[in-house]
Amino acid sequence: MLKGVENHSLPRTAAFFDLDKTVIAKSSTLTFSKSFYQGGLINRRAVLRTAYAQFVFLAGGADHDQMERMRAYLSALCRGWNVQQVREIVAETLHDLIDPIIYDEAASLIEEHHTAGRDVVIVSTSGAEVVEPIGELLGADRVVATRMVVGEDGCFTGEVEYYAYGPTKAEAIRELAESEGYDLSRCYAYSDSATDVPMLESVGRPHAVNPDRALRREALARGWPILDFHRPVRLKQRIPSFSVPPRPALVAVAAIGAAAATAGLVWYANRRRATVA
Repeated sequence: MLKGVENHSLPRTAAFFDLDKTVIAKSSTLTFSKSFYQGGLINRRAVLRTAYAQFVFLAGGADHDQMERMRAYLSALCRGWNVQQVREIVAETLHDLIDPIIYDEAASLIEEHHTAGRDVVIVSTSGAEVVEPIGELLGADRVVATRMVVGEDGCFTGEVEYYAYGPTKAEAIRELAESEGYDLSRCYAYSDSATDVPMLESVGRPHAVNPDRALRREALARGWPILDFHRPVRLKQRIPSFSVPPRPALVAVAAIGAAAATAGLVWYANRRRATVA
């Protein structure tokens, strides 16, 4: 149970949430693979491979070196893709694809933090084309994600401007704390992955959610609470009061192309399969 309503004479506080496997039950980007195929962004072969990639993602995750190779691969593959088209595809399919896989426990925590007067910030390695709409759906106040350069023609150039991963997530949180006046010693953070240890240790109240093996060991060693989220539920099937209107303060600190991230995770899945074979 969270502590009560914030004392507004104290510095402001926030709750920072990783997205995939922390707030939602799957990879936010891979979930849109069929929609990207229908929109002509990826081919049928890639759609079939994303099913395996989703399995690998849910079963484990990538380490630092694999994520770096993934970043280089996906940034090259998405070059020339129209950003507006990606946004339109996500907007059209958001409620059908994402609403059913939001963890009930995460939605309740978001409600509790807002009731207590804390900002809610989604911090994800996925892209704004995916993360911003999900943040609005959840009623988040801000979004931190990866950003890819967009050319004058409105298409991805293939260059990554900012990568919200590992230590850079923690840096973004500290920058937000400075600009928004958050007292990080009283802030909360939630993640499932050991790659987010820098993010978790940047706040005074870290929590491991559905942690991978490495994060579970770290949480046990440090005495961090371990939470088990396992009940995906549509928001509209929860208590009616959850219908939170989009918050005007919602901003993207950074983002990457959603389709590009899909391609990267497909590449990772193929690499894992080849290794196992």
